[in-house]
Amino acid sequence: YNIEDMKLLDLVKQRYSCRSYQENSVEQEKLDYVMECVRFAPSAVNKQPWMFRVVKNETDKTKLQECYNREWFATAPMYIICSILHDEEWVRSDGKHHGDIDIAIAVEHLCLAATEQGLATCWVCNFDAEKCKKLFGLSENEDPAVLIPIGYAADEPKEKKRKEIDEICK
Repeated sequence: YNIEDMKLLDLVKQRYSCRSYQENSVEQEKLDYVMECVRFAPSAVNKQPWMFRVVKNETDKTKLQECYNREWFATAPMYIICSILHDEEWVRSDGKHHGDIDIAIAVEHLCLAATEQGLATCWVCNFDAEKCKKLFGLSENEDPAVLIPIGYAADEPKEKKRKEIDEICK
């Protein structure tokens, strides 16, 4: 792909859940670009109830790997802990909290921006959130919702099985 010619649909089709990473570190300029895209993600009432923690050093990477002990996860050169700040999230009049929706929008901005920069990611939600909270000293109001390994892919995307448009749109 020529980045200048990339269309959103092409980018969305290119993004996949990478489960093997090269050892190469992510350039700071690319990380800065990705996080700037996250910064502009929309949120309910523009509350931006999130915190993104970049995990690069070996000590913190090892701690995070304790929260999700998978061989493939350990291949990533860095991670981003994506948390909801519950005391900042908007709450609808019927009591529905929107932090989970807001973090999902921001994380997908992260994943698409990373893809655009030639990087790979994977959504990891099946991790020990309480252990993560303790190991990283997160406040009571901060809920780690998603872990994103990020780096250069060492695998190839598998074909995505997608429902047909008439199965999801009426």
